[in-house]
Amino acid sequence: MGSNPWEAEDSKETEAAAKPHESKTKEWRLIEKTMMGLQKEQRAARRWGIFFKLLTFGYLFVILGIYLFADTFTPDMDEGGEHTAVVQVKGVIADGEDASADNIIGALRRAFDDEGTKAVIMRINSPGGSPVQSGYVYDEVKRLRALHPEKKVYAVILDIGASGAYYIAASADEIYADKASLVGSIGVVSSGFGFVDLMEKVGVERRNLISGENKTFLDPFSPLKDKDRAFWQTVLDTTHEQFIDQVRKGRGDRLKENDQLFSGLVWTGEQALDLGLIDGLGSSSSVARDIVGVETLVDYTPKGTPLEQLIDRLGVSFGKTIATQLGLNGSVQLR
Repeated sequence: MGSNPWEAEDSKETEAAAKPHESKTKEWRLIEKTMMGLQKEQRAARRWGIFFKLLTFGYLFVILGIYLFADTFTPDMDEGGEHTAVVQVKGVIADGEDASADNIIGALRRAFDDEGTKAVIMRINSPGGSPVQSGYVYDEVKRLRALHPEKKVYAVILDIGASGAYYIAASADEIYADKASLVGSIGVVSSGFGFVDLMEKVGVERRNLISGENKTFLDPFSPLKDKDRAFWQTVLDTTHEQFIDQVRKGRGDRLKENDQLFSGLVWTGEQALDLGLIDGLGSSSSVARDIVGVETLVDYTPKGTPLEQLIDRLGVSFGKTIATQLGLNGSVQLR
């Protein structure tokens, strides 16, 4: 039986039509396979990216934890050993600051109450501050010395021990400093700004209703009256005399008479030694070793919470110090 020429022709056409379709199917499969491979690689890359980010954050948190809690978990010494106690007076002396009366007095009481304390060193590095806070510390040192006559108090001035800081130092049995330390500045200052002319220039009207003729005393938006200036000067002079009186009581006949001694001037440690403002040149270590006779130092200063330590180390307190030094808080300062 002979083959049908028409059927053979149809078969060839069907095979020819199937080949392009089969070719296209292979191409799509290849593309699909490639896309799936790319998706797998992207998912893997994302996973590794997340892993390394978490690892980095974990590492940073561990470092931060060590940085914050290192002081908290590291004891200053073995309990019960004889030592020389240290209390820091660092920075501006003011309520709410590290060198507030509450912080300093609390540390002093803990130091005196410890049976292992041989003597107490107040390590001072401060430009001064509130006369009230300084006075609180001065009086407490005198009280604790009376309760514990066997434990002497030494003040050691580092870079600066001026004004309110020197007020505190004068309560100690003896004062030591480096030859280049800045010591003294026995004076009182109250500073601020007046904005009267500025308000007139910008067209701002001051509206201030009061009951009591002196309620706007030292208002920076009003002209300074002569009677207000004179009265405020008496306040500053009285505070200065209180300061001088406490220094004389603390230092006694060790002070050398000098017309500039209580003028607010500041001297180097070497000059202060000649004036009788300090008793010798030395550091905390040398005083503990050579004067007290117990070289081991134990710091009783409160360290604050880890968050407070971090904020302080990042320099937030710097702005407060600048504001105080510029007189922007309007308070009386021993500087």
